[in-house]
Amino acid sequence: MLPYLLGIDIGTGSTKAVALSFDGAVLASAQHHYDISSPQQGYSEQDPEMIWQAFVSCVNDVVKQLNYQPEGMGFSSAMHSLIAVDKGGKALHPMITWADTRSEAIAKNIRESAQAEELYRQTGTPIHPMSPLCKLIWLRENDNELVKKTAKFISIKEYIWYKLFNHFEVDYSIASATGLFDIKSLTWSTEACNLAGVTPAQLSEPVNTNYTRRDIDEQTAALLSIAASTPVVIGASDGCCANLGSQINDTITAALTIGTSGAVRITSKTPIYNFKAMTFNYLLNENTYVCGGAVNNGGIAVDWLIRNFLNLKDIKEDSYHLLFAAIDEVPAGSDGLLFLPYLYGDRAPIWDSQSSGAFLNVKPQHTQNHFLRAALEGICYALNDVIVTLESTANITIERLNISGGFVNSKTWVQTLADITGKKLSVIQQEDASTIGAILLTLDALFPGKTIPTTDETIITDCIPQNHDVYLRAFSKFRKVYQDLKESMHGFE
Repeated sequence: MLPYLLGIDIGTGSTKAVALSFDGAVLASAQHHYDISSPQQGYSEQDPEMIWQAFVSCVNDVVKQLNYQPEGMGFSSAMHSLIAVDKGGKALHPMITWADTRSEAIAKNIRESAQAEELYRQTGTPIHPMSPLCKLIWLRENDNELVKKTAKFISIKEYIWYKLFNHFEVDYSIASATGLFDIKSLTWSTEACNLAGVTPAQLSEPVNTNYTRRDIDEQTAALLSIAASTPVVIGASDGCCANLGSQINDTITAALTIGTSGAVRITSKTPIYNFKAMTFNYLLNENTYVCGGAVNNGGIAVDWLIRNFLNLKDIKEDSYHLLFAAIDEVPAGSDGLLFLPYLYGDRAPIWDSQSSGAFLNVKPQHTQNHFLRAALEGICYALNDVIVTLESTANITIERLNISGGFVNSKTWVQTLADITGKKLSVIQQEDASTIGAILLTLDALFPGKTIPTTDETIITDCIPQNHDVYLRAFSKFRKVYQDLKESMHGFE
């Protein structure tokens, strides 16, 4: 029997558990999915108890597959969630997820206020409806009765942690994504809490990401099929864990992930502030920051292309093959056709929820395939915009991108991204970067100095110089066109 550590990623759409041996072998894994509810436009909610049940099932599935106990376990979790609970940890309201935009007007007012830049620099969190800061203000203004009944405002990881240990504790990483936490003093920000209308007593106790407990509630331990004395490391957020799991430990290499949305992240010893672009600065531990930016329009924009240009309503694997085969028929640069990919508004670096998609420079020679290629290029331009913003803000040059997400299976998409960014792209062959990152945090906390072998990276592509030259000229137009059209976009209802 190979000893193993259990990493668990509590995501927005599913919870996943991976058992990793000390020699780097994945011994078992489990994943359980759940739904998101949108009772009104802009709302994004989930039942936290449903996520707890998925967590229980994942742990049970792995332990039963192996039929022996883990040496320890640690957590990764989605950021920005908010749950109002009573003093016994019972949820009083559905969890509000990161994707909820009901506090959009509140975020806009804060961004335009005199205290906005100082608030951003103190908390490291972009001022956006995703942040619990804005969500709390919305609750106070729209459901004050719920606020009065609430003992604690917590995240989904804290909800699960309380069920395990009957203590309200939050790691620095999740706390640093709330908009309520001072990332330098490692305490709840007085200014942010006053703005949100909460006190530190209504929030969990902040602890480092290597914080460990060995006193699981006896009944809960039995429910999970593990010993109550199993060491559990609180871990970090999914983005920070993904950087660790993707071997991003400096500013020369960045992690680039594309799922429904997309993100670019580097690891730094100091925050990288840019108030206009609002690059995020989340804590991996007390002296390591994961800095970067997220975009809204990743895979979700590609699916829009398939549904509306190829008229394929039921998207399957073959649908993507058809899309990329069509794109391959068109040269780099789409013969001058340009696409702004802001179908769902966007976050970094423009932070404009009212932005929209737009095709420009449409000529008679442009075919459907040109529109498809231009759209894919637009998605890559938006990610490159984040990369360039990070580089200019921090005065660095990112040399390589460690990429992850389903898009790595498309040679066309990967080559386009390489050609637009001019970077070397590589993929780390691991089960799941966030889950692996949680395991590495657990290893460091429980077995200091011990390492787990990681799979060698595979370089999958370099940019094609002549294509990169084409894209450099187009990218400068891409950035200018958004600024030119911004006011007009905001004029549409």
